[in-house]
Amino acid sequence: MNFDENEPQSVREERLAAERAERREARKAASLDLRGAHLGVAIVTIAVVLLGWYGKPVALGVVSGVFLLWFSAAVVWAYADGDHGRHALQRAYNVTFGWGDGF
Repeated sequence: MNFDENEPQSVREERLAAERAERREARKAASLDLRGAHLGVAIVTIAVVLLGWYGKPVALGVVSGVFLLWFSAAVVWAYADGDHGRHALQRAYNVTFGWGDGF
């Protein structure tokens, strides 16, 4: 995003809209690396199973609810960003559980 001080506002808005559309198309075309998300969902699944196993229903509900809400918000965000179908779900999955790359 380069700015020219002498550029008219309408021209600047058109250029920025074109740049945003170009980045959005590149993001949609790129494949997602879901390895970290798979690890993240495995960790959450183990945590939820252990919470259920040891009879902690309140903690189980809180942890499950947080991740359900997080995933739902990510799906809404992906759809609002213009993604649809499988790619939107993959982006939401990656946003929700992609922190598994940190392990």
